[in-house]
This record gives sequence, C-alpha cells and structure tokens, in this order.
Amino acid sequence: MLRLRDGDSLTVGDGLGRWRPARFGSDLRIDGEVVEVPAASRTVAVGFALIKGGRPELVVQKLTELGVDRILPLAAERSVVRWDEAKVASQYERMVRVAREAGMQSRRARLPEVAPVAPVESLLNAAMADPGGEVLDADVDVLLVGPEGGWTPEELRERRRINLGSTILRAETAAIVAGVLLVALRDGRVVEAGRD
Repeated sequence: MLRLRDGDSLTVGDGLGRWRPARFGSDLRIDGEVVEVPAASRTVAVGFALIKGGRPELVVQKLTELGVDRILPLAAERSVVRWDEAKVASQYERMVRVAREAGMQSRRARLPEVAPVAPVESLLNAAMADPGGEVLDADVDVLLVGPEGGWTPEELRERRRINLGSTILRAETAAIVAGVLLVALRDGRVVEAGRD
C-alpha cells in the first residue's frame, strides 16, 4: 500500500492523455504545467472470449499494462463461461476498474477503452487467432482470441486468421501474446518479416 506524506510528489492525470505533477498535502498542490501525451499512431484492440475464474481480470490488467487501446470481451459460441445480465454488468464494471488500476500502476496517460461484452459476430472486420493462420502484420488492428474450445467454423468464416505461434496457448496467454505483438508492431519495436 502506498502511503503519502505531506509534500510528496505525485502525478495526476485524466486518463485521456493529459497529466501534470502535483504535491500531496491537506489540499492537492499543482506543481507544474499540463503535459499532453499524443495518441498512438493507430489504435490496436484485442478481443478475448470469456474465460473462467478471475482470468478475464488478468487479461484486462496485462493488456492495459502493455498499451492496448481497446479491450473487447466476447461471447463466443464455444465459450465455457456463460454470464447472465447481472453477471455481465458486474464483471464489466470490475474489468473497467481493473483497467483503471493497471493504467495507474503502469503510468499510462491514456486508459484503454473496455467495451461491454459483445458477440463475436459484432466485430466483422477483426482478424482471428487460429493455429492454421498466417503471420501477423501491421495491417491487423483488431485481433480476437478464442475460448478454450476454439472458434466454430461459422465464427471463422471469411475472416483473416492469424497464427500466434507453434504451441497451444491457454486462452488468457493467447490474449496477452496478441497484445504484445500488436503493440510491438504499432510502436515499431519489431520488424515485420519480409519488410525492410
């Protein structure tokens, strides 16, 4: 737990790209000018099918720390998890809170958008992680990761398929790998195969 003392420096931000230094005290003392952090050159999003236990929170936390811009929880045909309306609402609030906490911990100036749970079919232009897919490139902005049972043929129909590696990954690991790869490509931290 962080304990602040009178006069300690801290940073305050709005989660929309603006922050400024301040000092803690009986009242918050502004200690500098507002700094505006520009948005990334393009936004990247990871969708993940609902998974068991506290693992959706882990996925949201790690995707936030990595710098993913949009986090898309999905209801897939083969999802083991089925949430009723009350559970969807409470879990959505929890995921938004986890993203905020992870953003603060990782000092993100811009918090990710956490979308409400939606069916896979609502994201028509998204690529899908699939073992038989092709190598990821910078043309992919949205990558969906399937449930423990995999995607159905209908969910995969007419979609671009992306291979995340040669091993079988747990659903939460695959979502994190998707985030790492998308952010690295967006930020120019890796060179695409076949491109100079």
